[in-house]
Amino acid sequence: MPSLKDIRNRIGSVKNTQKITKAMKMVSAAKLKRAQDRITHLRPYALGLLGVIADIAVTKRVVHPLLSSGKDPKKILTVVVTSDRGLCGGFNSSVIREIEKRYAAEKSQYEVYDFIFVGRKVANYFENKKIFGIDKILHVAKDISYGLSNEIAEKLMAAYQHGEYDEIRLTYNEFKSAIQQNVITEKLLPVDVNESGFVKTNSSQFSEDLIFEPEPTEIIDELLNKHFAVQIYRILSESVAAEHGARMTAMENATNNAGDMIRSMTLTYNKLRQAAITKELIEISSGAEALN
Repeated sequence: MPSLKDIRNRIGSVKNTQKITKAMKMVSAAKLKRAQDRITHLRPYALGLLGVIADIAVTKRVVHPLLSSGKDPKKILTVVVTSDRGLCGGFNSSVIREIEKRYAAEKSQYEVYDFIFVGRKVANYFENKKIFGIDKILHVAKDISYGLSNEIAEKLMAAYQHGEYDEIRLTYNEFKSAIQQNVITEKLLPVDVNESGFVKTNSSQFSEDLIFEPEPTEIIDELLNKHFAVQIYRILSESVAAEHGARMTAMENATNNAGDMIRSMTLTYNKLRQAAITKELIEISSGAEALN
């Protein structure tokens, strides 16, 4: 059984840890507020942009190399987004489990199955399993910007247009709330306007007689370039917000657990101390009786 001094030291250590987890929770809460505001303003624009592309494409029957051709893909690239740091509960492990399951089930179906790893956690995990991505992007939570997203989008579009891949996917944690994140896999390329959720039975909000200036093909080309950068930016922002929410929740749980441990150890300490005092009193009383 530990001594009173050992329990006292343990209580002090847990109290120090509790201060750290409480501070980390407050930091994550502040970062979450900013990330949540960014997502709130970005989502309507990103979804609205895709809706305009879908409407124009369906109205004018536009054919574009970045739009879906209906062919079965043979070469797949998956961009996996996690965090660089831990202490965020199951945030990273849920994405890794999803990718492992999908990779095991689909690897034999395709000629090429490559990855781009965003975040140190997923990169290190798969590198330990001898699965190496064609690229690795780190420090996204710190360096997130539209410029970075545009750079990533241009690389992905170039790889697709050069025929290196037939389909490009993104797997990430979608932010729902501070206590809920959903693992989502989206198809970034090619864009299938009929699966976008905006087009129903090839209908559109635009009339077929509507005259576009410039030409619909030029509009689609410009909007698609912007669309991919915006979608990458949205997905990275979703992941960052989900990371802060998961870390805030994890640190809150750790703080509460530390409080429970402190109360339990304090009760044990008081019981042992009382037992020691009682034992000493009995010994003193027994000695006094023996002298009499």
